[in-house]
Amino acid sequence: MSSFDIYTLVGFAGMACIIAAYAYLTFSDAPNPFVLHGTNLAGAGLLTVSLLVHTNLPSLVLEGFWAAIAIYGLVKAAIARRKPA
Repeated sequence: MSSFDIYTLVGFAGMACIIAAYAYLTFSDAPNPFVLHGTNLAGAGLLTVSLLVHTNLPSLVLEGFWAAIAIYGLVKAAIARRKPA
């Protein structure tokens, strides 16, 4: 059984970010992509910190993909914002 330490708390904060982003996407009629992907990226980052201490390789790989997709979403939203209407 793993210990309950600061890295576990960081992991829980990351989990809360990802759940909050999913809830935001589900309940919002027009979600802001910067809020959505930014919150997902923060969650993936926090969970990665936790997973670097309490190693679980499949979850660590998942968070890498989660972060990459969030970064792609942020870049896509930034490009869309720069295009003239």
